Amino acid sequence: MCIYLCSFNGQRHTWRLKSTSAERALQYQPGHKIHGFTVKEVTVPDLFLTAVKLTHDKTGAQYLHAARDDSNNLFSVQFRTTPMDSTGVPHILEHTVLCGSEKYPCRDPFFKMLNRSLSTFMNAFTASDYTMYPFSTQNGKDFQNLLSVYLDAVFFPCLREQDFWQEGWRLENENPTDPNSPLVFKGVVFNEMKGAFSDNERLYAQHLQNKLYPDHTYSVVSGGEPLAIPDLTWEQLKQFHATHYHPSNARFFTYGDLPLEQHLKQIEEEALSKFERINPNTEVPSQSHWSSPREDHVTCSPDALAPDPARQNTLCVSYLLGDITDTFEGFTLSLLSSLMISGPNSPFYKALIEPKIGTDFSSVVGYDGSTKEASFSIGLQGMAEEDIERVKQIISQTIDDIIENGFEEERIEALLHKIEIQMKHQSTNFVSSLLTFCVYVFIDSVAKFRQSLAENPRFLQDKVKHYFKENTHRLTLSMSPDEAYLEKQAKAEEEKLQKKIQALSDSDRKEIYEKGLELLTAQSKTQDASCLPALKVSDIEPTIPITPVHISAAGGVPVQYCEQPTNGLVYFRAMCSLNTLPEDLRLYVPLFCSVITRMGCGGLDYRQQAQQMELRTGGMSVSTQVIPDSTQLDMYEQGILLFSSCLERNLPHMFQLWSDIFNSPHFDDEERLRVLVMMSAQELANGISYSGHMYAMTRAGRHLTPAGDLQETFNGMEQVKFMKRIAEMPDLSQVIRTLPRIKKHLLNPDNMRCAVNTTPQKLSDTAAQLESFIRDVAENRKERKPVRSDITEVRPLDPLNDSGPSRKLISELNFQPCQMKTFFQMPFPVNFVSESIRTVPFSHEDYASLCILARMMTAKFLHGEIREKGGAYGGGARMGGGGLFSFYSYRDPNSVQTLSAFRKGVDWAKSGQFTQQDIDEAKLSIFSAVDSPVAPADKGMGRFLSGVTDEMKQGHRERLFAVTHKNLVDVAERYLSVGQRTCGVAILGPENETIKKDPSWIVK
Repeated sequence: MCIYLCSFNGQRHTWRLKSTSAERALQYQPGHKIHGFTVKEVTVPDLFLTAVKLTHDKTGAQYLHAARDDSNNLFSVQFRTTPMDSTGVPHILEHTVLCGSEKYPCRDPFFKMLNRSLSTFMNAFTASDYTMYPFSTQNGKDFQNLLSVYLDAVFFPCLREQDFWQEGWRLENENPTDPNSPLVFKGVVFNEMKGAFSDNERLYAQHLQNKLYPDHTYSVVSGGEPLAIPDLTWEQLKQFHATHYHPSNARFFTYGDLPLEQHLKQIEEEALSKFERINPNTEVPSQSHWSSPREDHVTCSPDALAPDPARQNTLCVSYLLGDITDTFEGFTLSLLSSLMISGPNSPFYKALIEPKIGTDFSSVVGYDGSTKEASFSIGLQGMAEEDIERVKQIISQTIDDIIENGFEEERIEALLHKIEIQMKHQSTNFVSSLLTFCVYVFIDSVAKFRQSLAENPRFLQDKVKHYFKENTHRLTLSMSPDEAYLEKQAKAEEEKLQKKIQALSDSDRKEIYEKGLELLTAQSKTQDASCLPALKVSDIEPTIPITPVHISAAGGVPVQYCEQPTNGLVYFRAMCSLNTLPEDLRLYVPLFCSVITRMGCGGLDYRQQAQQMELRTGGMSVSTQVIPDSTQLDMYEQGILLFSSCLERNLPHMFQLWSDIFNSPHFDDEERLRVLVMMSAQELANGISYSGHMYAMTRAGRHLTPAGDLQETFNGMEQVKFMKRIAEMPDLSQVIRTLPRIKKHLLNPDNMRCAVNTTPQKLSDTAAQLESFIRDVAENRKERKPVRSDITEVRPLDPLNDSGPSRKLISELNFQPCQMKTFFQMPFPVNFVSESIRTVPFSHEDYASLCILARMMTAKFLHGEIREKGGAYGGGARMGGGGLFSFYSYRDPNSVQTLSAFRKGVDWAKSGQFTQQDIDEAKLSIFSAVDSPVAPADKGMGRFLSGVTDEMKQGHRERLFAVTHKNLVDVAERYLSVGQRTCGVAILGPENETIKKDPSWIVK
């Protein structure tokens, strides 16, 4: 599951009634033959989109094309992969097919194409019963290049034994160059899954699925159970490919404004024409329904960061529902699920969350349509063992209550309103774009749903009775922590290892050593990637398009207006400065942000507030912001960002909700606050095993810049531990007294600036509503002097307009950066490692060189050292906007060795042993991120938040183009060399004796 996330484009709606690509697609008629395909169906679910379904005549491959006037074109090929054991064969195969193919035999063409294209997304996913290979790009030539590589990878991979060893698993000497060092298990997927199953939420979800669908492929771990992975052979991997990766078992999807004919021609010529139809026999049979409910229990590792160490049990009840191919039934059940569990007005929230029996809903909750037959789950995590029976009874009683009382009409309307907003909102995220397409499938379902409800007022209650009350295929699964869990896992792995070792002869051991050396030699060789297609730096646009913004004021508050084709939505943001906030309140700001929109306001209690937000907006959120200055490392802006969106007709309602939050937020409900605190603390504790590298990078940068210090306070391990302390407090009255103090400083028009993105037609109306909002909250204006003397004024957002308040930056010119090494011992079998180095800010002439260097080091050196040789799931270097150059590794079996790899990377860069081609590839990779599409909702946001104008971005662009070999060697020498650098190091990982004995480390 190689998830390398890149952001990518929003839809480019035109102002005409239909987009040209959608009109073009309407020329197809059922029965048309195109390049070996036959058109089966043409539908127009939306004015801006035309869907064309086709079948490949020779192989039976299915194809869906969504024509839309969007330059961000997507491709995906998907295979049904149905393993019958937990060796992780589909997951290891997903990794291995991307390691070289017939036409592109070089090692790792997938990672190499990341640096040879302007892709806005490249990935591969393994799910329970399918494997998917998607990409997206805005460049037509690039689309053809990537399509060629992807087609050859999946249909004609090399599947070399060496690649299987590297990506899957292998027995190898701990030190490959020392035949006397102990034999250990190695492999990227082996380590990835060890890391994945150190996440208790992931572990629970896996057990739940395996036990709810025990009869076929869903009963095994498609990603691989770490102890079963070493049972997989190379021969079994090749056999699985032969039976599953065939066009007769494939589904293709394309989206965007490129012509369908070209896609079909290339797919036919390069792949499908070389196959005959087979019967893949990969159908997943329906799960046979149980005649009576079942119960089961599993164990997990205790969580040192759990809000309450004595309450770490999880319980969930799961129900098997219907086949997901029934679109309307799926829509109804999904909507029903939301009504039952979403938000404080839902019956299960009231029954399970508010009594504070647990910290939050269990990790698996609600409707799940990812399997052939859907399921619904409800339960709690963070509960005491003695409450398990009570929770079972509450779940049963709540279902009875729903059958009797049904749902309020207003809640149903709020959910249908949410669907309307989802259909209009334009996202740049690959998965969101696919989901948006799926939402169109539901357009007819909305009308049908309303009709069903009108004909039968008990329509939803009848569904609840049928699927939940009368459903005997029901699993109740509990999970509890076991103090010896990690020890048992390590022992089981050691036993597995010894069993393998005992079966070896002396010649086997010799062969393992020799093969280990061969693999190391192959990994250390410079790869010839000349067979791969590549764009040139000259293919990159020399200039960026300008996003026009207009700076005005409303009630003395500066406002940035940006006219965009937002499809009838208005996007509002307000940045509120923290500069007058006393130091002792700082740690509380993230908690304030998380509760301020969820405790009620004005005449609304928290339930009514949640209802109004769902009925009238696309959501309202508040988040912390730490924005480094683009010119000086020791200057930054600190604040909170208010964000909301709404349909144009709901503008007055949205601003009224914000007015009530500013003027009269409710803070005095301790019961409500405790619920929110427990949920927040649980969420933070759960997130570490997934985002450990981010926590490590944040901590490593703590003592290097003032902004880095504040980032750790707001978003780092310090905040995780602070929220754990708050959750453990028996009395929250002190917190309740603190929140209004924060509000006085933050929700103040004197400390605020706003931004609005909307259509030209709605601009004047939005301006009037915003003016009214500022007037409504004017009573919050009180002159508060900054609590620090080091606050400096900078120029207004618009350099041509000197009126109105400026952005207020904190200038810590006396800040003294210092070196610090921190180790957090965690209940994980793998490490997250980071080293951060203080360098230069965004506008400095060397910043561009450091950006290119980070990309090049990742692709040409660190990937090989950390992932291929070291077996980590991921690793590399990145240059941050705050002037910190950070190395990192993710789900890494090594720690101190990885720090050594970081230093070797610097030596490699200083030696200059890289080519102009390497530099050009790094530039392509950087520009694919710099030029990633921006949704209409987000246009102009760089300027609003950080004061980085289009002119400044263009200057950065020109500096990126100009980076030379000499520049790269020079910045490596000047900023990254031992003796030159000021750096911080952080590791999150298992017990480490080497570090504990080293006095230079602080152990947490």
